[in-house]
Amino acid sequence: MFSYMMLGTNDLARAIRFYDPLMELLGHPKAGRNEEGASWGTFNSNTTTGLCVGRPFDRQRAGVGNGTMVALNARSLEQIQQLHALALSLGGTDEGAPGHRPQYGQGFYSAYVRDPDGNKLAFVYYDPAR
Repeated sequence: MFSYMMLGTNDLARAIRFYDPLMELLGHPKAGRNEEGASWGTFNSNTTTGLCVGRPFDRQRAGVGNGTMVALNARSLEQIQQLHALALSLGGTDEGAPGHRPQYGQGFYSAYVRDPDGNKLAFVYYDPAR
């Protein structure tokens, strides 16, 4: 359904330090890198997905969208706990501790953080045991 997601940053080096360990834990390889941005995932077909962070093309300051969030699939409940803790240790801020959220479906388990630029991320796993 999605080709890639793009998040703006005002400090590319800081964004890379934040996202590299998270994407490694999720199993998404480093992709493109240049002085304007970085990406993870694959960009070689109509069925792959990637995540990019970079400076806005219009050269204006990057800002967060109210109500905008990128949700990333995790492999387990434990991995969500690891991702949440790792994001906080990398300078992210807590937006919702790991836990089941039945209002989104019986097996919906997630955690929420903001990256150092203020972009909101969700780590999601659909727990088949619930």
